[in-house]
Amino acid sequence: MDKRYTALGTSMLVLKLLEKEPMYGYQIIKTLEQQSSQVFRLQEGTLYPILHGLEQQGAVISQTASAPSGRIRKYYHITPSGRKLLQEKLQEWETYQTAVNQVIGGVLFE
Repeated sequence: MDKRYTALGTSMLVLKLLEKEPMYGYQIIKTLEQQSSQVFRLQEGTLYPILHGLEQQGAVISQTASAPSGRIRKYYHITPSGRKLLQEKLQEWETYQTAVNQVIGGVLFE
């Protein structure tokens, strides 16, 4: 399998979460776990390079803010170009998913 699709899927999921609301890193990890019924379990060492890459692309911006607990957290916000990138990634994912389903469907239903 092309590694590009693994990276595509992870960054797409992160952007999709940020489309709903700004989040800090640990919140992204926990939300992804909860919404995927524990299937997606990102480590911080995996998430932060993705976030930094998205930041370099201009897809997200970060902003430090004080949490209700008083802790300073770095919140990530999706940008307009991030929303456009998300749509491109969703389209790419649809192409990938269709190709997988064609292979699986072709094998199972012959």
